[in-house]
Amino acid sequence: MRIAIASDHAAVDLKAELREYLIGLGHEVADLGPETADRVDYPDYGYKLASVVADGTAQYGVALCGSGIGISIAVNRHPRLRCALVSEPLSAALAREHNDANAIAMGARLTGVDMARACLDAFLGTEFGGGRHGPRVDKLSNPPA
Repeated sequence: MRIAIASDHAAVDLKAELREYLIGLGHEVADLGPETADRVDYPDYGYKLASVVADGTAQYGVALCGSGIGISIAVNRHPRLRCALVSEPLSAALAREHNDANAIAMGARLTGVDMARACLDAFLGTEFGGGRHGPRVDKLSNPPA
């Protein structure tokens, strides 16, 4: 799979760990930055991640910041993105199965490396269930006026 990963300064270390983990699993990973722990603004990286997932450059996105909240909000500003903030594997799997999430967000200050890996495994290993969830997911990209 082609996976894009981005963070803010608070999550640079977790991003590096997860990037190497994903590469080790055989995925193609685009690291969208930042490269250092110098202060940056999470919306800039959330928007960049959303763009490459929306245009098909990456199949899925991994968004990281201190809490995961801010960057998930930024990613979800794009109408074609469904980014789920998760902290354990069940939510990660359900985000794919029920919501066809195409991005996952986690907080580096709240989620350890092993749990983050488990969340990624659950997210990437779960298919969208379709069925009754399909029309609901369609509404997420097409809200009423």
